Amino acid sequence: MNTDLSPLATPSPAPEPAGPQVAPAFSPLYQQIKALLLRSLQSGEWKPGEPIPSEVDLATRFRVSQGTVRKAIDELAAENLLLRRQGKGTFVATHAEQRTQFRFLRLHSDLGHLDPSGPAQRRILSCQRLRAPADVGLALGLRAGDTVVQVQRVLSFQDVPTILEQLWLPGDPFKGLTLKVLTEHQGPMYALFESEFGVRMVRADERIKAVAADAEAAAGLALAPGTPLLSVERLAYTYHDQPMELRRGLYRTEHHHYRNQLS
Repeated sequence: MNTDLSPLATPSPAPEPAGPQVAPAFSPLYQQIKALLLRSLQSGEWKPGEPIPSEVDLATRFRVSQGTVRKAIDELAAENLLLRRQGKGTFVATHAEQRTQFRFLRLHSDLGHLDPSGPAQRRILSCQRLRAPADVGLALGLRAGDTVVQVQRVLSFQDVPTILEQLWLPGDPFKGLTLKVLTEHQGPMYALFESEFGVRMVRADERIKAVAADAEAAAGLALAPGTPLLSVERLAYTYHDQPMELRRGLYRTEHHHYRNQLS
């Protein structure tokens, strides 16, 4: 059997590759360094309030230029994950810091010169562990039947009950969170999460709408049923966009407004 190809024989064309060709993803070097810094923050190598190594030391560690490290740190500082202090260095941001401890609270007094974020009187109504409701589990990325911690509290400003909140937290990271722990803690709740449970909230998404107070909300905020309230649902995330808290709050706004700065 002759298997030689004649000079006029034409080989079959190679098969076309299936689907469109996608170029390999490219990440700028400073973004790669940013990811490594985030990994160190998440692992607890540098804890909230502590300084991180200098730019020179980090450049040596990652074998890149100091400028590349600086650009990565600049982005993390812009995202409120790191805090630069002139002449002192760069520190891990913390909710215990006076300037950032109420970063997620957007309620402001109509009088302008009063700061409603502090001092606030906090009253913890309950703290219990239970199975996650379906909507809560979905928001927090939990499996069916996983345990959550539910906390209910009232925040008052100038002795006026102003915010009625319900918090849902995944059970495993918050083992040991009890009514006693919450009641005895005097600082911001997010600072407690940092110091006692190693969980730092770094960003949040919110949904806002107007509602009328039902009987429970009216009792908790000492107002008449049907009073207009602002409903704020917040999903807070720790590093790498991992959801760690679902918070539902009802806000009185007779003497306050919800303020957000856009840029």
